Amino acid sequence: MKSMTLISRALLAASLLSGLACAQTAPDAAAGALPSADPAKIPELRPGSGYLAGYLSRKDLPNSLQLLPAPPASGSAAAAADLEFHQQLQSLRSGARWELATQDVVIKFPAAASTFSCALGIGISQEATPHLTMLLRRSLADAGLSTYAAKDKYQAQRPFAKLGQSTCSPAEEAALARDGSYPSGHAALGWAWGLILTELAPERSQAILERAYAFGQSRNVCAVHWKSDVEAGRTMGAAAVAKLHSNADFLAQLGAARSEIAAARAQGSKPNRDCAAEASAVALDRPLN
Repeated sequence: MKSMTLISRALLAASLLSGLACAQTAPDAAAGALPSADPAKIPELRPGSGYLAGYLSRKDLPNSLQLLPAPPASGSAAAAADLEFHQQLQSLRSGARWELATQDVVIKFPAAASTFSCALGIGISQEATPHLTMLLRRSLADAGLSTYAAKDKYQAQRPFAKLGQSTCSPAEEAALARDGSYPSGHAALGWAWGLILTELAPERSQAILERAYAFGQSRNVCAVHWKSDVEAGRTMGAAAVAKLHSNADFLAQLGAARSEIAAARAQGSKPNRDCAAEASAVALDRPLN
């Protein structure tokens, strides 16, 4: 299936990134210092937003305009394929998969910390795994912001706006209608999180990448993105992770998060989500991929 092909490629990418990380030594980590895991000590992207600044400066972000093709043109075969896939998802606009898609809308912390808890097999929180949580919070900004050069250029219309549909986040529809659809920022950050977590827990790569894939798919289910938006978002997520491996603070926090995961497993930590319900919802994607 297409999703398994994507996951196989992502596993290869993750293994290459892991080797890169092992080959580099972060100066701060070598000196015994670590980037702060205290959210109060990291500036916000916008005061009061709750979103923390990433590891990368704006000039160091991957350039989505240079990395991605233009979105599908109206009337093209690619646009028809987007619409066909959107129509296939109509049966998922209720029930368990709709509920998961609604949960995946939330990318603010602390709520978002548990997104990959089941896939990773431990509880994830600021209290229990502060460095892991900080790694997710800061990489969110790097992956998400990497999509905006293309978003702002193309200003592609979202499915719900074009087709007059509702979404799983009604309160955000007005803002989303003004924000470019291509590429998907949610898909970028979800795929980035998946690649980072496979590096930290390679033995759980399959579960992690399936969850990362489903996180992007949730944007299709919600009718806020086309399939091509999500696929392009995953490309930008991977590009952001590759760039992050040149950042000393990221590498240092990656090492600290790895230690936290090992400690959590030794202590018998359990996921802080309903993993059976999540697995059932994710399984609904497979016939459609």
